[in-house]
Amino acid sequence: MPASPHHNPFADWLRTHAIPLDHLDPEAPLDDLEPLRAIIGDARVVAIGESSHFINEFASMRERILRFLAERCGFTVLAFEYGFSEGLPLDAWAQGEGADDELSAHLAGTIPVGVGAPLRWIRGHNRTASTPVRFTGVDIPAAGGSLLPALAPVADYLRRIDPEILPVVQEAMRIAESFAGGSGAVAAPAWARLTTAEQDALSATLTRLLIRFRSVEPLYVSRGNQHSYDIAVRRLEGACHADYTFRAMAGLFTGKGLTADTSARDVYMAETVLWHLDRFEPGTRIVLEAHNAHIQKTPVSFNGHLTGLPMGQHLHRALGDDYFALGLTSTKGHTADMPRDESTPFGFTIDATALEPAEPGSIEAAFADAELGLSIADLHPARPQTARGNADFAPGPDRIRIQSAYLHTPILEAFDAILHTPISTVADDLKSM
Repeated sequence: MPASPHHNPFADWLRTHAIPLDHLDPEAPLDDLEPLRAIIGDARVVAIGESSHFINEFASMRERILRFLAERCGFTVLAFEYGFSEGLPLDAWAQGEGADDELSAHLAGTIPVGVGAPLRWIRGHNRTASTPVRFTGVDIPAAGGSLLPALAPVADYLRRIDPEILPVVQEAMRIAESFAGGSGAVAAPAWARLTTAEQDALSATLTRLLIRFRSVEPLYVSRGNQHSYDIAVRRLEGACHADYTFRAMAGLFTGKGLTADTSARDVYMAETVLWHLDRFEPGTRIVLEAHNAHIQKTPVSFNGHLTGLPMGQHLHRALGDDYFALGLTSTKGHTADMPRDESTPFGFTIDATALEPAEPGSIEAAFADAELGLSIADLHPARPQTARGNADFAPGPDRIRIQSAYLHTPILEAFDAILHTPISTVADDLKSM
């Protein structure tokens, strides 16, 4: 019988290959996640995405998967879409420093992207774990909102190590303070209102600092130690990438940006993951949590225009099969759209937007047509090089949700697996935004 015009061959494939899951509750038993062990194999970095921030079900599943990978698969690091510099004191808290109730002070003024719950789990886990779980941030400071979380600790370092150059970093901080905000959505347009002279002075000053750091490394290490030097350099590199990102985003907002210019943020995140891998014990395995659009292994394009090369693409180039990308998405319910509003602390508001029926050609449509509930699908067997010639081969989807829109990309290349939750709901504790 010929297929109907609406027949979805990939839904047929999903119906026979997707693995049902039993629980959303982060504290539920983990046995239903056991198939994930074989799906990820020996990957050293397992990235867990989400098609939108601020979604309850995605947060719950990421916490469950973190528990599973830490308790049953030997993963000992959680890397998060959170500032590298700001992540260092959070790791100290997760290792037991300070009081339990100090976390809220650490997170005050930062975008509530769901870092609190896994940190609390890590701190509790580490009280009895034979091998503690570490926490690391991988992002530019303040999600591109301010250079100060990176530059202030660099200034403290230079007071001890190289006070001669301290006025230079203080000048960079003076300019940075004049346009600092809670995210790049605030800082980029504020940066664009600086005079060209101040914009260029900031970039030149940061470049001068970075070249000096690299040029006199033996001197700085002799006055301190290698570890503190490495952290200071990585903070300064984060400030440089954030400064570049201001220019890139300002160009994007005005429609005059260079092709893929916002990749400066993603390559910093990828290099920070690799930075941590180089410094942890050999064999360390990392759980990496970030938006789907950061973890995917294919370029990010909108309306046919290449806008960015994501962290996942850089990590896949560096690590090959040691990098694994698990995308999370949903078919019904609500998503969190983020319309720009420069008058708000983070430069956007959160709109709980009802999801329309999934677009034909999307991975969401395949899950919906297959009538699947909470489930996970390993995409490796569906790839043409694996499946071609098999009777059940079907072309893969070409788009995935990003908030309420769609990002067009070959899904079988972009992700190694997809986790689907049938309903998504927007977190209701975002009133401060």
